[in-house]
Amino acid sequence: MTLDAMLHRIGHRGRAVPDLETLFVLHRAWRRAVPYENLDIQLGRPISLEPAALFDKLVRRRRGGYCYEQNAGLAALLRLVGFQVSMVEGGVMREARGDAMWGNHNALLIDLDGRRWVADAGIGDGFMEPLPLREGLCKQGGFGYRLERLTPDTWRFHHHPGGTIASYDFRLQPCETADFAARSQELSLSAGSPYVTTLIAARPVAGHTLLLLSRTVRQYGADGRRSWTIGGMDEFATTLAERFLVPLDDLGPDGVRRLWAKASAQNDAWRTHAQNSG
Repeated sequence: MTLDAMLHRIGHRGRAVPDLETLFVLHRAWRRAVPYENLDIQLGRPISLEPAALFDKLVRRRRGGYCYEQNAGLAALLRLVGFQVSMVEGGVMREARGDAMWGNHNALLIDLDGRRWVADAGIGDGFMEPLPLREGLCKQGGFGYRLERLTPDTWRFHHHPGGTIASYDFRLQPCETADFAARSQELSLSAGSPYVTTLIAARPVAGHTLLLLSRTVRQYGADGRRSWTIGGMDEFATTLAERFLVPLDDLGPDGVRRLWAKASAQNDAWRTHAQNSG
């Protein structure tokens, strides 16, 4: 991975030095330019966390990825700039579902000028700028995020009300990207995994976060939310390309058709379940 290529990928043309201003700028730029998405999982393609494979996918092919891929890529960029970065183990929804959730997420800790910051590009509607690692509320863009210390080495991130998750826990012990390979394989292949059962894409844009779940697009912002259902395959393709910055050619000659079929089947199953539950 080369710094110039990674900076070009996220559209950054300014200075790149390991200071607080640059950390915030690069975090925002990565979140906006590299979409959160699980389209390879939906297409049955293997997910690799090897550095060369990540560089090829995220930078050369200009794709996005899910949490393990996103934070591995962001960590590589920040390290190339000169930041001191630790990858740590996370557990989305551990608060509600217990210790079995450990390892289903990762996050980044940045040590800079005697302070520690939490960085994370692996939550689709997550925070845009790093959070200071201290207990209490941190407001960004009209939303409030809260960090809570559970033990000397364990913290809990509380999402804003209405976020796609309620919380995730994380430990302070450093990990390597390879430590998440087995769990990534499980989550990308298991029939019960949400990454397998639901097509997902997300991207922050113009003060809002756009979230695609199968055929439904949700727009979240501090001023409210709205949602709409994609009507056909052409609109689906346009949505992926223009709103989520997915290069359609990289999906393969029949990739859009296959994804549309999956999204439609998932949407139908969800509607049937909702009707039966009602």
